[in-house]
Formats: sequence, structure tokens, C-alpha cells
Amino acid sequence: MTTRSLRRATVAGVAAVALLGSAACGSGFDDSTDAAQSTGPASLQILIGSSGDAETKAVQAAAATWAAGSGNSATVTPAQDLTQQLGQALAGGSPPDVFYVDASRFADYASVGALEPYGDRISSPDDFYPSLRTTFTYDGKLYCAPKDFSTLALQINTDLWAKAGLTDADVPTTWDQLTAAARKIKARGLVPLALGDTRDRIGAFLVQNGGWLVSPDGKQATADTPENLAALQYVRTMLDEGLARYPKQLDAGWSGEAFGKGKAVMTIEGNWIKGALQNDFPDVKYRVVELPAGPKGKGTLSFTQCWGIAAKSRYKEQAIKFVEAMTAGDQQMTFAKAFGVMPSRQSVRDQYTAAFPADKPFVDGAQYAQGPVNAPKMDSVLGDLDTGLQGLANGDPKAVLARFDANAKAALAG
Repeated sequence: MTTRSLRRATVAGVAAVALLGSAACGSGFDDSTDAAQSTGPASLQILIGSSGDAETKAVQAAAATWAAGSGNSATVTPAQDLTQQLGQALAGGSPPDVFYVDASRFADYASVGALEPYGDRISSPDDFYPSLRTTFTYDGKLYCAPKDFSTLALQINTDLWAKAGLTDADVPTTWDQLTAAARKIKARGLVPLALGDTRDRIGAFLVQNGGWLVSPDGKQATADTPENLAALQYVRTMLDEGLARYPKQLDAGWSGEAFGKGKAVMTIEGNWIKGALQNDFPDVKYRVVELPAGPKGKGTLSFTQCWGIAAKSRYKEQAIKFVEAMTAGDQQMTFAKAFGVMPSRQSVRDQYTAAFPADKPFVDGAQYAQGPVNAPKMDSVLGDLDTGLQGLANGDPKAVLARFDANAKAALAG
């Protein structure tokens, strides 16, 4: 998922959450009776947010194979706007049986009873990476099976790295080393780092210093802490010294574009950058390494989706069996080869890294990754935080964090 798609999802999500909220207050998800369950052959309706033809065809083929072997039918529909269409379908009381749920939307849906909490009924739920299980846990229940995931890592343009006089020995593994390498690059007249200007990139520095925006259960605001303040002060210093630049300062829509155009020697992006560079900047030579560790250790962010099952589905048992098939290790590897996702099951990690060795830093990040804010009704709060981060170079980091906490407390109490 790119920065641009993440932003579109946030905007579209406002309308969807409003619809969900109104449904929950009326004849909505928490009403007394479940949909009557069918034990016969199911006709599953599956809504996906596809990244393109490769993903659509791969999921449709997997669904057809499952249907043929199980005696059911399964219709896979790629959404034009998954957040909007799913929000409307859930609020209208006639949702698809199975659908992609983005981590950033999960708590909104779970909090109003729109999702069936089936996660522990999937085979070997502990095989999913712990950070992904945490992301899709609400009120102590694992709601849905993680589909796949992405993490952030550091990309280095190897030609520009050499042009700046740097070698493998200069590849940064700590904040101090990142600063040192960036200063050497700047001294050669190059921009060291293209850095996305939202929590979805800058948030990694909070994690590396032992902080985060909310408590693990998603119920307490935890932004205004010394750990988070020190992290933002570090990022601000990088911006002040010209060691990092936001994409708009480099006339780019996102950091991957700035990196692809050679406007920065390094960037921090997810494994989606591989496809973007192949498509738009195929001649760029680069390597990927784990993000430099902060004072409190390694840290990155994860982005993921799960296979949601509607609480109102008539075919819950059949839907669970469908998800079981989609999240089997061999099927996850088939998806990985078809459209570039990283499997959510730990048991196929070695198989994946053998097939895609250049992606190992992304996979390694799963062990210490922080998922998105896992709390409902936080869209406007998070949007306001991003606005503060975009003005960080001339702003007050402590004020940004304190404002988030005040806004988050109000939203969490509502």
C-alpha cells in the first residue's frame, strides 16, 4: 500500500465510519439476533481491495479452486473504493460474506459489531506474526486472520551512495550512524534522505525510541512522553540540518518518487517500493536494509489487512473454511509470487526469503514492528497529527504530541 493509497483510505473512511456509527445506533450490528445460518452449499460474496489485475486474477483463481473442491461457490469482486463500498454495505445490512479489512479501519468495524470474531478458529493462529495478531485483536479477541503485510525499511541508491564517497561500512544501523552518513552525503551536495511527512513514516522513529501514540490495548493516549518527544526532536534536527527532506520539498508526490528520480540518496518506504521502482524507474540501482535502531532498539511500522467475515453473513462456517484456504502457507506463497505480498504466517518465512532474498529486511522487521493505531473514531485525530508533523521543521514537537493526546482522549472517551 503506497502513501497515496493510505491517504485516500483515510479520507474515504470518514464517510464509512459515519455510516457505521449511525447503523450501530439504530437497527445495526449489535441487535439481538444473528443472521440465520445456512449449513448447505454457500454462495460466498467476497469483496477485495485489489492492487491490480495480478492480485484480482490470483484471488479469483484461488477462490475458484476452493469452491470446486468444497462444493460451494465464491464470487470475488474487486472494489473501486473498498473503504467506501464496504462501509456502505455494512451500514446497509447486506455486506459481502468475506472482505479485506485494512488495519487502519479494523477498530471502527470491530467496535460496532460488524465483524465476526473468528480468528482463533483458524488453524494455528499463533503462526501469524505476533504484531499482526495484535493489530487485529479488539477487546481481547483475535477477530480476523491477517492476509499479508508490509513493513518499512531503508532504501539506498547504490550509485549515489558511492558518488558520496560512502561504502558498505557506512550503512547506518543506529541513529548516530544515520546522522553521520547523512552529513557526509550533504557535504557532497546531495540530499541524504527523502522522508514521508506523516505518522506512517515518522512514527517509526517513535517506536525506535520506545514510544508510540496509544497504549497496546488502544484505550489510552500515550503520545506526550519524553520518549516520543526525543524522537520528534531527532527528526526535526534532521530536517533543520537539511539531512532529510519531505517529498513536497523535492517536488515529488511521495518519497518513492523522489528516490526514483535520484533526488535523494536514501528513503524510508515499504516493500511496495519494489514494484513502483520497477514500473517507473527501472534503471535505479538500490539496496534495502533494516531501519537504523534508535536509543531503545529496532523499530518499524507494519501495514496489513485481514480477511474479515461479516457478523451478518449467513455462511460463517463456510467463510471460515474459505479464509483457512486463503491463509494456508502454500497459498500465501502463491499470492506472494503472483503480486508481491509478504505472507503473514511465520512458518513460510524461510521459504519466502529464499524466493525473495532482497526482501529479507522487510520480513525481519515483522519481529519488532508496530501496527497502526488500533482504536475507533480516530480519523480526524490522526489527520490533525499529520498536519502537525508536516509543520515539524518550524513547529513545537511537544505541542504536537500534547495536542494529539488531548484530541485522542476526547475521541476515545466518546
